[in-house]
Amino acid sequence: MDTVMNQTANTRSSYLPMMIVGALFFIFGFVTWLNGSLIPFLQIACELNHMQAYLVTMAFYISYTVMALPMSVILKRTGYRRGMMLGLVIMAVGSLVFIPAAEARMFSVFLIALFILGTGLTILQTASNPYIVHIGPHETAAVRISIMGLMNKGAGVVAPLVFTAFILSDMSQFTETRLASLDAAQRAAELTELSSRLVIPYLLMAAMLLALAALVHFSPLPELKFEEDESEQGSIARILQHPRLVLGVVALFFYVGVEVIAGDTIGLFGKEMGVENFGQLTSYTMTFMVVGYIVGMLVIPRWISQETALVASATLGAFFSLLIMSSSGDSLGLWNALFAWTGVPAVPNAVLFLALLGFANALVWPAIWPMALSGLGSLTSTGSALLIMGISGGAIFPFIYGALAEASGDSQGAYWVMIPCYLFILYYALKGHKLEAWGK
Repeated sequence: MDTVMNQTANTRSSYLPMMIVGALFFIFGFVTWLNGSLIPFLQIACELNHMQAYLVTMAFYISYTVMALPMSVILKRTGYRRGMMLGLVIMAVGSLVFIPAAEARMFSVFLIALFILGTGLTILQTASNPYIVHIGPHETAAVRISIMGLMNKGAGVVAPLVFTAFILSDMSQFTETRLASLDAAQRAAELTELSSRLVIPYLLMAAMLLALAALVHFSPLPELKFEEDESEQGSIARILQHPRLVLGVVALFFYVGVEVIAGDTIGLFGKEMGVENFGQLTSYTMTFMVVGYIVGMLVIPRWISQETALVASATLGAFFSLLIMSSSGDSLGLWNALFAWTGVPAVPNAVLFLALLGFANALVWPAIWPMALSGLGSLTSTGSALLIMGISGGAIFPFIYGALAEASGDSQGAYWVMIPCYLFILYYALKGHKLEAWGK
């Protein structure tokens, strides 16, 4: 009886931290999934080619590799709660750097701003993900992370719609044909006016991030405590003795690569296919991802395990990748047959299958985290930092996709790059996460 009462008390005590951390997941989901709309916008405003446009994702996600371990060291000094606050402040600084970048229409400064935003997200992710894993029972960790993912991807639905409404409205005068007809001075003036549309939104974002940092500072969020003092841990060599963690980092590297391809390339891909509402297409991917998270919350662990969900996700992802490459870029038949009732603007079959990757990807992140962190104990913050480094897949794979599309002239065929990624995730789900030691 006492055990049941204690479990109930622990569950109740986790509600407030989950609400606060859920707000954090919404905010950095909003910031992250703006990139899908930002890529085609900056391609126009800064006159970029295919490869240059995907430097947006490179600058944003490479910060996870560069800054993850330094942020882990800082996190050990500050603790998880103050680390979250610091991450929000750094993100606010990155948002403010967007202002001179937009006014000067300098793509290099945009990239610096994106790197700073990614740095803030690095410490925020390093702190918040293990926080969610450890504030409740291990067997329901995937459900808690799914709830956080629902907040994150829900923001991904909202962000492109907001971006389109306030920034991509009245874009008819910025077609390639019309811009090419202007003299250099007039074209530069109009593109600078377009770029300056970012100033007010990112100023408001900075204010919102600082307000949230203040909320975290004054909140009653409890600090995570582990059995051993984390400051006395050994070197990285010790953490590398855990194959389920190391392989989990690789699995996350591939996963974030395909997740970002699905969310951030769909706008430019749709634009090339003649989709008028290309700035909103990231919302399509994120909507399917939200549906996937809801399904995960309902069935894990009640009917299927985290491992089974990961197997299904990897298999479905590889299947949809094949359909993206082989489907029509002109026919709207599949959308009209399945989703016409929603009233949402239709997209070609190939674009629809790219959006459906959101559903396939939804349960990968929440399944890998508890698997990879299992049994780490006092090594959790270091293990979390290494997992965060896996997010750099979001920098590498969209850029590889862009290079392949630019070189071949076939943006649809270049999506083959996702298939090896899903195959490794499938290996991790079937075997990799079970390895207790190397060679066993």
